[in-house]
Amino acid sequence: MLARRPRDPLQALRRRNRELKQQVDSLLSESQLKGAVEPSKRRDIYQRCIQLKQTIDENKNTLQKLSKADELAPVGSYNQRKEEERDLLDRLTQQLQELAVTISKENIKEEDASSVEEEEEEEEESEESDEEEEESEKEEGEKQENKPRQQATSEGYVAIGDFTAQQAGDLTFKKGEFLRVIEEKPDGWWVARNAKGNEGLVPRTYLEVEEEEEEEEESSEEGSEDDVEAGDEGIQGAEAKQRTDSHWSAVRKAVSEITTVDVLTTMGAIPSGFRPSTLAQLLQEGNQFQASYFLQPELTSSQLAFRDLMWDAKAGTIRSIPSRVSLILTLWSCKMIPLPGTSIQVLSRHVRLCVFDGSKVLSNIHTVRATWQPKKPKTWTFSPQVTGILPCLLDGDCFIRSNSSSPDIGILFELGISYIRNSTGERGELSCGWVFLKLFDASGVPVPTKTYELFLNGGTPYEQGVEVDPSVSRRAHGSVFHQMMMMRRQPQLLVKLRSLNARSRNVLSFLPETLIGSMCSIHLLIFYRQILGDVLLKDRMSLQSAELISHPMLASFPKLLEQPDVMDALRSSWAEKENTLKRSEKRDKEFLKAMFLLVYHDCALPLLHSTLLPPFKWAEEETEAARWKFIADFLKQNQENEGALQALLAPAGVHEPFDLSEQTYDFLGEVRKNVT
Repeated sequence: MLARRPRDPLQALRRRNRELKQQVDSLLSESQLKGAVEPSKRRDIYQRCIQLKQTIDENKNTLQKLSKADELAPVGSYNQRKEEERDLLDRLTQQLQELAVTISKENIKEEDASSVEEEEEEEEESEESDEEEEESEKEEGEKQENKPRQQATSEGYVAIGDFTAQQAGDLTFKKGEFLRVIEEKPDGWWVARNAKGNEGLVPRTYLEVEEEEEEEEESSEEGSEDDVEAGDEGIQGAEAKQRTDSHWSAVRKAVSEITTVDVLTTMGAIPSGFRPSTLAQLLQEGNQFQASYFLQPELTSSQLAFRDLMWDAKAGTIRSIPSRVSLILTLWSCKMIPLPGTSIQVLSRHVRLCVFDGSKVLSNIHTVRATWQPKKPKTWTFSPQVTGILPCLLDGDCFIRSNSSSPDIGILFELGISYIRNSTGERGELSCGWVFLKLFDASGVPVPTKTYELFLNGGTPYEQGVEVDPSVSRRAHGSVFHQMMMMRRQPQLLVKLRSLNARSRNVLSFLPETLIGSMCSIHLLIFYRQILGDVLLKDRMSLQSAELISHPMLASFPKLLEQPDVMDALRSSWAEKENTLKRSEKRDKEFLKAMFLLVYHDCALPLLHSTLLPPFKWAEEETEAARWKFIADFLKQNQENEGALQALLAPAGVHEPFDLSEQTYDFLGEVRKNVT
């Protein structure tokens, strides 16, 4: 008999999607039945939602990777069929999310209504449960099908932080305290009992599984299928007995690993399109995406010369280097950004941007903080052309440099908020949407310089077809007027690509080939690059020498890029110094560099090594205010005393212990190495 021809990839995926649709439709119908209002039934439906959501996500990833070349035979309207499947999966995802949110809200309402009754009946229930457990142990050997009506998990956890009860029904505990979890609720608040026998709700994020319990779970999972089923019954009681499918253990694991963002989404505190910030996570992984890393010169593949730092003997300075991408971008505003719920407090609204090729980040990640008005909380604005004392963190004018040859190169924008959760004090950062602006068309021609209205996508930059807020769907139906109104309600980012004149193009060419930063501090970066060229290319005794170079400014300047308020202090001090210079002095490049070094040593260097300046912490208002006050007082003293010498020698001044790294520049340890 001839072997059956394998089904084409897209056809096989379509069949799996239709099976998923049947399962989702069945689950929605089941949720409408009268018996679905019971808590145990709601819990089962919620867990099946999670299971189906995972399968849908897997199908989405598979669909994204499919191409026409994968098909065994020609397929007509291939792209249209892929789009239909993507729409189907998006629709199923939205239905599951709405169902999960509805179930979670019903649980919360029921808990609020019955909180008083639960407190009165807790003692009686605990006595009854003890009696039931004793009876069930005797009956289990005779009849396994007779299970106790309600059984607690009794899993042991250790608290990883202090928690104070926020409202009636919560359980206060201390870090390191042992807690016995009685019931795992899908909203992230679990019922637990402490050593004194007190019970109450505790946040899941504050608990860590005790080591002995983890070992017991691992050993039980390695056992037979009967053991797995018994473990499931220990968690969900008699309801778990009905779940005997092979994916049940995976579902249970998914439920136990619900993240804070999942909990906030399920409770309706944030739109379903919000995600943990991808670019913020990359910034925490090291310095490879920091501006300080890209500011350093890059070595050639032989590592015997500098690739983007060369000397122009005729001009007596570093050579200007053209780059494939060299432009100025202005952030105008963000419109219709959904508001988070009252359960979280927003500490910062900002946009993070970088050079991106659809899969990899190709530059540093630059951050611009937004401002907003209470009357228009859904609108974020920026401050183009920052001057005077305005912080460079608010500068909406950004320069973009990149020499990547990727045909898909563009700018990735991620709107984010830093937040603190009111109930737990937990901090985090969420992405409120992202958008990718390609800089070249299919034929390699740069996109026109104009203002772009960019509609935001939900999810992460590696997810497709996710909406920021499904309640305001982009796939509107009805009249043209209705569709236009719906599009106006879509979250969007307004940016402007500006054309370069001869002066701007010349200024940008003195920067590294790849770098993103604020226009208000570009002149300071050029001073650094010019002085770096003097030291490494002109004044070094031998170009083959790799000895440490005594130069405090070169050793410490890159740190300013991670402390924008100190950069603002240097910018302000240099502006004051420039105002005192004569025209002839401003035309003398060597004189300007010497003056800049004096200002740097009087201003930035003492601040970087002062122990009285609190460490820089992102989106902490008290710390930011304390740093601003200290910096302002320091600059005022410098102005009154005509320099920092008196402040440095004052008995009240406390600085870090002297370290050789403060004075020496190790260019071999700092430069970037070209591995291509």
